[in-house]
Amino acid sequence: MIKSPDSINAYCDDALGELDAVGVAERIRSKEISAEEAVEAAISRAQTVNSKLNAISTEMFSYARQQAKTPYQGEFSGVPTFIKDNDDVEGFPTTHGSRAVSKAPAKKSSKFVDQFHSLGLVCLAKTTMPEFGLTGTTESTGYGATRNPWNLDHSTGGSSGGSAALVAAGVVPIAHGNDGGGSTRIPAACCGLVGLKPTRGRLENVEGAHLLPVNLVHQGVLTRSVRDTAVFYAGAEKHFKNKDLPDLGLIQGPNKKRLRIGFFTDGPGHILSDSDAVASVHKAAKLCADLGHHVEEIPFPFDETLGDDFLLYWGMLAFLFNYAGSSIIGRAFDRKQVEPLTRGLSKSFTRNLFKAPMALKRLRAFQKIYEQAFGQMDVMLSPVLGHPPPKIGYLGPDIDFDSTMERLRRFVPFTAIQNVSGAPAISLPIGFSQRHVPVGAMFSAPYGEDQRLLELAFELEAAHPFVLNNKIGSTQDDSLSVRAVS
Repeated sequence: MIKSPDSINAYCDDALGELDAVGVAERIRSKEISAEEAVEAAISRAQTVNSKLNAISTEMFSYARQQAKTPYQGEFSGVPTFIKDNDDVEGFPTTHGSRAVSKAPAKKSSKFVDQFHSLGLVCLAKTTMPEFGLTGTTESTGYGATRNPWNLDHSTGGSSGGSAALVAAGVVPIAHGNDGGGSTRIPAACCGLVGLKPTRGRLENVEGAHLLPVNLVHQGVLTRSVRDTAVFYAGAEKHFKNKDLPDLGLIQGPNKKRLRIGFFTDGPGHILSDSDAVASVHKAAKLCADLGHHVEEIPFPFDETLGDDFLLYWGMLAFLFNYAGSSIIGRAFDRKQVEPLTRGLSKSFTRNLFKAPMALKRLRAFQKIYEQAFGQMDVMLSPVLGHPPPKIGYLGPDIDFDSTMERLRRFVPFTAIQNVSGAPAISLPIGFSQRHVPVGAMFSAPYGEDQRLLELAFELEAAHPFVLNNKIGSTQDDSLSVRAVS
């Protein structure tokens, strides 16, 4: 892999270096550096690259400097981070990426932000997202386009694209993301990161999610190492533990048990993935087979109506934002400022309202169908995306609604499956496209089996170390592609 000349990163010889969050926390704990030094280094890095990335929606640098003096004592005490702009941090605005939302400061932090801070993380800013997180790119009329640090001409994916850009560029080692239809895994795949969508309820819920007919949105983080993800979930579990899920504890490496892995490359309705996405899955499949796992190719295992039902429900969420924004968000809301995609999804929902009762019934029943699909498998492997991150503007807010929906169907045909089922899935940075941007592979497991995915991720990371975007020509052969794996 040759690094694109249009890439950017903030790595330098400062308090952060090239360390992951565990490494930075260890340096702080041993007093090799202070939390203040780590935060200042991250602020300097943000100031160096954000004019190119456009990944910050609200700066909180003074707040971060104050927090760094006495950070919470946790697994990541003093480690700098960012929070996506759809979760409340007391004293700062939460805009959801929309011009329609008031910039009045939040009166208190969300339950998840409290959980996030309990690990000792120090937040530097809120990060960009598309309006209400409704699309697969981080571009909006209010904040412009957030650019991929691997290639600035390309999208970061969405909707947690601001956080992904800042982690991939080396500003911080870990940042908040959440996932309602792939919004952690999509930017992880686009930016060469680890992105776990946990089992539903593993972390504190998004505010108000329990009121919805189907809770799609899952909190999480974007990281550059599997151990950072594992340590985050172990620490978060100390603050809030869901008694209905098996405990995770601290996962530190692979399991010796060999898994039965079924892989597929095409999406619902015979949507064909492009050659880069297919090659990434084949590469991951071969890596798993070489490690002794039993791997076989399977057809797409779910009914194609799932995608239609999900889009109808997604339209319902847009309808609620469009017509009840102030009630949902809890602050002043100007519906005249809502973007065309939100209005288009809302109108699409109202046109198809008669389909909603059966669609909701099928969506609620899908968890059981999902579990049954595993049959003799332990893990499923698929592309994260139908193709690598597109260029800025391909899914931009000025594209007409019908074109946007057709493009989204081809770009993100896989990730909503686990949002509906509530089961865990993880994107791992397995390959690169012919345009030198990352391509992820997605592993998914039955409900509650987050541990299985993290253990496998540890094994794959050791066998095929993930690449930072300041490393030139240091990847293994990314052209590897096989059709049959045994």
